[in-house]
Amino acid sequence: MARDIRGLLLCGGRASRFGSDKLLSGEKPIVADAARRLKEALADVVAVIPLGKSRLRAVLEAEGCEVLETDRTALGMAGSLVAGVEASERADGWVIALGDMPRVRVETIRAVADAVREGAAIALPADAHGRRGHPVGFSAEMREELLALQGDVGARAVLERDAGRIRTIVTDDNGIFVDIDTPRDLESLKGKDP
Repeated sequence: MARDIRGLLLCGGRASRFGSDKLLSGEKPIVADAARRLKEALADVVAVIPLGKSRLRAVLEAEGCEVLETDRTALGMAGSLVAGVEASERADGWVIALGDMPRVRVETIRAVADAVREGAAIALPADAHGRRGHPVGFSAEMREELLALQGDVGARAVLERDAGRIRTIVTDDNGIFVDIDTPRDLESLKGKDP
């Protein structure tokens, strides 16, 4: 039986460098692309968003995501991640993706999830030079470490502390590095891999 690996789409950032609600920017909101790809790779996806973001909620629900509104997004990326893990505590693992990374290939997400299903404690994509990207997969055995996270650095501390438990998936998918932080980043996506 396939293990229950959930997608967690973190959508709680403040977008301070973007100047407006970046997740809803673009001809089609960038978060819709990120959600669609995660949902295509994994049956169950929980999107974690701040309270009162009705338009963001509507976009994510239209892509088939379960939406978790929480005030913990104000605590930084770790707050969002912890809320998502708690909301899906019966899962056998998670693939943690970011709402501002709309170009990760579906097959890359699937490869991360499959590595966790096959027993990896942590799985992540990297290029041929070893540069790591997103999304990152965690098995349920990492639950307590994930629940202890704090601040705006996500799971970086877990990756550093448990580096020997990481299974790296080598890929040529440049989408693992493409995040949208500024309007210029968004402009650079036009005409590329919709």
